[in-house]
Amino acid sequence: MLWFFAIGFGLLLGIAGGGTLSNLARLKFRWPWLLVAAVVVRDVVIFSPLSRVEGAQYVYSVSLALIVLWTIWHLKLLPGVWLVTAGGVLNLVVVVANAGRMPVAPDLALSQLGGALNQRGHIGQYTLMGPDTHLNWLGDWVSLRPLPEAYSPGDLLIAIGIALVILVVLHRRRESDGVTEKPENV
Repeated sequence: MLWFFAIGFGLLLGIAGGGTLSNLARLKFRWPWLLVAAVVVRDVVIFSPLSRVEGAQYVYSVSLALIVLWTIWHLKLLPGVWLVTAGGVLNLVVVVANAGRMPVAPDLALSQLGGALNQRGHIGQYTLMGPDTHLNWLGDWVSLRPLPEAYSPGDLLIAIGIALVILVVLHRRRESDGVTEKPENV
């Protein structure tokens, strides 16, 4: 849900500042299906019966690594995506350090996944934060009320990066103003 707020905030700031939505339409990402597939896989692991399959968390880790690689591939072409990359790297580091699972603060885990995480100890790519988890300060311990989920510092960087990318893209100028008129291959 945080990503939707980031997208909305970027659009709101961009349009309020004189940006144009047509700039978004002109973007042409490299291998956009890779990003979409990685995000879908990430969500399927948690919101499907796969969340109960041991080893599914490694599928999540691979999808997270693909998202990071995709953003690295777009660093020079998409201003602001470096924040998304940095947040993704932080998340990947903590997930890898915890055998493919993101630690979640116990008090925030109650609202996440209907309390199932507190009952089972781990579910999909999430594990309950405790003395046996590593790099807890990079885990999901941030609460952004009224949003029900727990977020990590990496998630916050990703959200800021998404908003920044949208803001910058909305303000790109056409060729007559110094930027190409044709669709940009990002």
